[in-house]
Amino acid sequence: MPGQFEPLPGGGAAVALDDVEISIIRSLAVQLLELIGPGPAEDASDDPLAELFAEGPSEPPTDPVLRRLFPDAYGDPEGALQAAEAERQRAHSAEFRRYTENDLRAGKRGNALAVIRTLDALASASAGAGEDGAVLKLSAEESRQWLSALNDLRLAIGARLEIADEDDTDLLYRLPDEDPRKPMVMAYLWLGGLQESLVATLMP
Repeated sequence: MPGQFEPLPGGGAAVALDDVEISIIRSLAVQLLELIGPGPAEDASDDPLAELFAEGPSEPPTDPVLRRLFPDAYGDPEGALQAAEAERQRAHSAEFRRYTENDLRAGKRGNALAVIRTLDALASASAGAGEDGAVLKLSAEESRQWLSALNDLRLAIGARLEIADEDDTDLLYRLPDEDPRKPMVMAYLWLGGLQESLVATLMP
């Protein structure tokens, strides 16, 4: 099972990870958490409806990674819309973002935390046994959280590498070893393999 997830009887998935792999995924998940940022502060009145009706930002993030993670709901990728229609699209996107981005951030934050917690438990168990790495076993729910988190990590790295389409991915394989982007590219491709194998375990 090295390098790829395999299905577990009754649901869930398992993958063998060594200490270096555990450290890399955990570090990336922590960086993602820091980028997403903390959740909104609790309302001083402890009103249970306050968070439900809290409004989020209406403008897209300035950071390219956050723009990839939280894109506009309405857009004109080909740049073919007339000015008036483009303005309407921006207004619709702002309205949609205002009422959904907080929840989207909370979901991505929760998925990244799930990755960190499962890896911490795995690292603790393997350290107690004096082993280099261990087999990570995920429940069906944890598998879905990992899948979402792996997707977010790849989106984040892809944004840093300025990957826009599949042609850009093909070019990554031909980067020379001395290219400073090489470690990030290797992480991007490795996470893609993990993601694909995890998807396969969730298929009926």
